[in-house]
Amino acid sequence: MSELSDPRLREMATSIPVYGQLPFVPVRAAGCDIVTADGRWILDLYGGHAVAALGYSHPRLTQAIQKQAGELLFQSNAVALDIRAQAAEQLVSVAPRKLDRAFFVNSGAEANENALRIALVATGRKKILAITHSFHGRTAAAGAVTWNNDKWYGFPEKPFDVDFIPRDDCDTARAMIGDDVAAVIFEPVQGVAGAYDLSADFVATLRRETAQNGTLLIADEVQSGIGRSGQFFAVQAYGIEPDILTSAKALGGGIPCGAVLCADELAKRFGPGDLGTTFGGGPVASAAIVAVIESIKSDNLLKNVCDREAQIREHCVVGPVKKIQGMGLLLGLVCDRPATDVRDILLEHDILTGTSSDPNVLRILAPLIVEQQHVTRLAAALATISSTDA
Repeated sequence: MSELSDPRLREMATSIPVYGQLPFVPVRAAGCDIVTADGRWILDLYGGHAVAALGYSHPRLTQAIQKQAGELLFQSNAVALDIRAQAAEQLVSVAPRKLDRAFFVNSGAEANENALRIALVATGRKKILAITHSFHGRTAAAGAVTWNNDKWYGFPEKPFDVDFIPRDDCDTARAMIGDDVAAVIFEPVQGVAGAYDLSADFVATLRRETAQNGTLLIADEVQSGIGRSGQFFAVQAYGIEPDILTSAKALGGGIPCGAVLCADELAKRFGPGDLGTTFGGGPVASAAIVAVIESIKSDNLLKNVCDREAQIREHCVVGPVKKIQGMGLLLGLVCDRPATDVRDILLEHDILTGTSSDPNVLRILAPLIVEQQHVTRLAAALATISSTDA
């Protein structure tokens, strides 16, 4: 590939240099495989930051997008759309029982931003609690509740009072959640932190204490939702119902979209003009949401997620991997060396994985369609990494 045609060099010349990029250029993809410009076939077990729920070129998803784009590419929220209604109906049908209202947006950060706005307006309170090691986005409000954000936050001050509950510390949670707190926002499985699954006791404590203090509980399922946990949403595995739930990433299978879900009683507090977005709930995004949810149901992908998780846990504690944390296909492989080293060696085997803010945790965010043979290939590649490779 010449310098004139290399998109890596062209991006470096024209873009703000904020992304570290891997040493290959995708040109097409199908299933769980990425084909590169130099002819490699790479097994994608990272799914574009957990976005590619159905992998690549899934027929139901691509056909739904093409059909909708040909019929009605865009209309605003100033008119009702059948496809938007279908998307909302499908989404609330798989959500925790009382979350029966949806507000569509464009991203996970925007979903969390609006969830926090809803909580502050509905309660009239000024304080938000989050969990240490959390990541909720990079916009003003979502970034304010992201742990250890000082190095990039950028805004001169946070838009509300924020404090952090130590992860899995039930006693401190009970002490911190009071009647001055508008909401507690948490990730059931902390994705960027290394696919760390919160303890069941801690999540139950958050639900109990918020309910007792009139505080809203916001579940950030931007990364853990839409089947990735083995349930449609990870809170369903914990057996709790939050007051507000956010979703994005896998929701559109690759089409940018997000959503805020809440109960009808909370939705009734808002009227025209209180929330808004230009592109949220657009026709193509809505068609993608319908296709993703229908495919997860019809293709029995929740069972596949559970089966592949069990296979990974049984066979992938080998080589540099000492234990596995997380849930479903949001897994953290805890390594005995920097995860970047393991990722780079796996990429030499044409297997793509991800890292995390924990330097020793390798993340697996495979498409929900990942097959038994793919996990076998991962285990074999990990087994080749010996102590001399450290």
